[in-house]
Amino acid sequence: VIAPTSVCMNWQSEAARFAPKLKVFSLGEESQATREKLLERLGPHSLLVCSYGLMQQESVADALAEITWNTIVLDEAQAIKNHATKRSHAVMALTGNFKIIMTGTPIENHLGELWNLFRFINPGLLGSLESFKRRFARPIERDPGKPASAGASQALRQLIQPFILRRTKDQVLKELPSRTDITLAVDLSEEESTFYEALRREAVEKLKGKKSKAGTRHLQVLAEIMKLRRACCNPSLVKPELAIPSTKLKQFNELISELLDNGHKALVFSQFVDHLKLLREQLEEQRISYQYLDGSTPAKKRKQAVDAFQNGDGNVFLISLKAGGSGLNLTAADYVIHMDPWWNPAVEDQASDRAHRIGQQRPVTIYRLITKGTIEDKIVSLHQEKRDLADSLLTGADERGKVSTDELLSLIQQ
Repeated sequence: VIAPTSVCMNWQSEAARFAPKLKVFSLGEESQATREKLLERLGPHSLLVCSYGLMQQESVADALAEITWNTIVLDEAQAIKNHATKRSHAVMALTGNFKIIMTGTPIENHLGELWNLFRFINPGLLGSLESFKRRFARPIERDPGKPASAGASQALRQLIQPFILRRTKDQVLKELPSRTDITLAVDLSEEESTFYEALRREAVEKLKGKKSKAGTRHLQVLAEIMKLRRACCNPSLVKPELAIPSTKLKQFNELISELLDNGHKALVFSQFVDHLKLLREQLEEQRISYQYLDGSTPAKKRKQAVDAFQNGDGNVFLISLKAGGSGLNLTAADYVIHMDPWWNPAVEDQASDRAHRIGQQRPVTIYRLITKGTIEDKIVSLHQEKRDLADSLLTGADERGKVSTDELLSLIQQ
C-alpha cells in the first residue's frame, strides 16, 4: 500500500482492527540495511505500508520495484497525477498481479491527470499521452458544447467506465448526520480594499504586453494570483511592514469564540502555512487549546495530535490543506472552517470529510470565509466548472475543466 504520510498510520491501525491475521510492516526512515532486512521478512499474508514521500527515494523505489507484488494499492492516488514527477516514475516501476487505486479527486485540474492514473492500473488503455491529448483532452477541454467534444467525452467514458467503481457518500453512508455548507462573505476594510486594489493594478501592469513562452507566462500569472490570494487572507502575508489589520482574522476570532461558547469543536484549514501560524498566534493569545498539523509535522506527531484531539485535548485543530486534507479521522469536530478557497472544490470537500464521516454523531457545518469583490469570489465561481469536469466523465454531462492562461488572467482584471 502506497499512501500519503498522514494516512499510513490509519492503514496500520485499521488493518489491526479489521484484518488482525495480516502481518503489517511499515517502511520508515530507517537505514537501508534495516529496510532490506524488513523486506526480506515479507511473505504470505504480509501487508507493507509505504508513504509516497519515501517512495520517491531512489533506494526505496528500486527495492520495491524488484518485488512482484500480489496486489498494489494506491490510496489518495491523485498524488501521482503529474506524470513527470519522481513519485509517478517510482510507482509506475512497480510490478503487481492486481492494481487498485482509490481517490476522491480523479481529476483535480485537467484530463492529463486521469490519463496518468489509468497508465498505472491499465497501461495502454488510453494510448500515449500525445494521442490521448489529440483524441480526448483537446476536444473536450477546448471545444465544450461542440459535436467533437461530445463525441470525445462519450468515447472516453466508454473506455474508462468498466474500470471505475464510483460510490458517492450519499450512497454508502445513509446514516451520516446532515451537512450544512455556509459561505461567510468578508467585507474588506477601506484600508485593505485600497491595498488589494493597488496589488491588483500592479499585477495587471506587470503582465500587460509581456511576451514569454506559454508555460512561463502561465506561471507568471499564477504568481501574481498567489499574491492576491494571500492578501485576501491577511495583508501581512504580502507586506507585513504595513501592519494593516485583517478583517478575515477578526471574523475568524468572532466565529471561533461563538462556536466554543456553544460547546463545539472546529477543524480549520488553510493552504498557506504562514497563514495558519497567524491563526495559531491568535489562539494562543486567547488561551484557546488547539492541535496543529502541516507538511513539516513528523508522522508520529501527526498521529499523536489526531489522537489527542479525538480524546478531547484541544477545541480547534489547525491543518494545512495539502498535508491534512485527506486520510484523517477527526469526528470530534462538528464544525469545519476553510479560511481560503482552493481551485478545485473536491479538494475542499475531502478536507471537510475529515469531520463528516463514519463515526460522526452530530450534524456538521462547513464555513467558507470568502472576501467579497476579490479573486476569492472569482475562484468560487469556477467551482461548478470543476465539479462538472469530473461528473462529465464519471456520470454523463459534457463540460470542460482546464483553466487557460487567458482565463487565469481574467481573474485579476475587473
